[in-house]
Amino acid sequence: MTAFRVRARTRAYGAAMRVPDVPDGGPLTRMADGTIKQVNPLTGTQVWTVPGRAHRPLRATATAPAPLDPAAAGRLCAFCERNYLRTPPEKSRLVRRAGRGDGGPGRGDGGRWEVLENLPAERLDDTVAEFRRVPNLFEILPYEYWRANYGYAPPAAAEAHRRAYLASPAGRAHVLAVVHDRLLAEGRTEAEWSAMTEGERLALSAAFFAGGHDLVVARRHVVDGATTDAELASAGTLTPGEHHHFTAYTAAAARSLYEAIPYARYVAVFQNWLRPAGASFDHLHKQLVAIDERGAQMEAELERLASNPDVFNDAALNYAITAHLVVAENTHAVAFAGFGHRYPTLEVYSKSAHNAPWEHDDDELRAVSDVVHACHAATGVLVPTNEEWHYRPVGVRAPMPWRIMLKWRISTVAGFEGGTKIYLNTIDPWALRDRVVARLLGLREQGRIAPMQIGRECPAVPGSLRYAAG
Repeated sequence: MTAFRVRARTRAYGAAMRVPDVPDGGPLTRMADGTIKQVNPLTGTQVWTVPGRAHRPLRATATAPAPLDPAAAGRLCAFCERNYLRTPPEKSRLVRRAGRGDGGPGRGDGGRWEVLENLPAERLDDTVAEFRRVPNLFEILPYEYWRANYGYAPPAAAEAHRRAYLASPAGRAHVLAVVHDRLLAEGRTEAEWSAMTEGERLALSAAFFAGGHDLVVARRHVVDGATTDAELASAGTLTPGEHHHFTAYTAAAARSLYEAIPYARYVAVFQNWLRPAGASFDHLHKQLVAIDERGAQMEAELERLASNPDVFNDAALNYAITAHLVVAENTHAVAFAGFGHRYPTLEVYSKSAHNAPWEHDDDELRAVSDVVHACHAATGVLVPTNEEWHYRPVGVRAPMPWRIMLKWRISTVAGFEGGTKIYLNTIDPWALRDRVVARLLGLREQGRIAPMQIGRECPAVPGSLRYAAG
């Protein structure tokens, strides 16, 4: 099929799906002039979309692409694969071995994947990390927060890792160099550094081994074979198999933070893509933050669940189906254009009976990952995006589905929003659906996403979220 025919078909597909009216009595109201008023059914957030804003180009403001210097390959930022010593000591890494696929998360993705834990500094360059789990140098809740407020002491395994790492000259030099860089970034001077004893310096490294804020960093800064610094490697440029490993590895890391910090009530998992979305580096990574509260949104959802245990079907998926907002679906996951969000949002729900990411079996986790990956690929590399994971926290009995939100950070909250708490979202849910469906069809034709149903092909069965059946 020619490119022209593909474009013509996808335009017709989107036009055919366009719904002029909205269901009565729900969170979406279409005014006479075409303005869409939205209310998030779980949080109560109010959002308006005014006509005429939905077809603007979506891209971040960027400088002109610069040619890549071959000497700088793998060194474009602190997260790059030849800068292992610029981050705190890694907790683990995921490597890809040569050979046949092992039937696991990356099945069909070329090679056997293996997790290596607590590598000494001398062995960091022995393998190439496809993904690394490293401590965040600037934690949201620092190690001292847990120690001072809860009497937290490092787990025995973390303390053993610290002792072993510091026992080698290379490991000690690495830790001291990172502590030095952190202090200077915080505003300390070289004179203050010189006045410190080595013991005082090393004492500041406890968070590198027992903190509660980790990063999962991907290998690539730019795509393989890139010739300019603008060819960034986003979640959507990974293969479906690579993205599955990224997802599974992150889920396991979240579970381990609960185990390491018993005072954590929730581990927030999110991904900031590009600086307008909050990223320090334009290098693909997820963040995991252990916190001692569940947050206002989670508490609001728990209140809704107390009165209606099936609220995620009733108020979210079923309404999205009625409003014809479903964009993609496979056996264990479904995605739809969300409503009542400050930014255009794609919502991906697991249909599994399991409530936490790490409880999903391999097929279920792969299904969620495939749909999320496809949504990232449809979004494109140039759109600043937040990926947020929502799931049932440890210790909560009420069933909640694992769902992932992809939010396009294409507008800035300003004075109107601050004063009224009514947010202006420039793309209404149907316009978002049309954009994404058209893009997904093209990506599927190119073989860049995993097999799935798209748009009108989706079964879209009401009540198909089975989170309360476990």
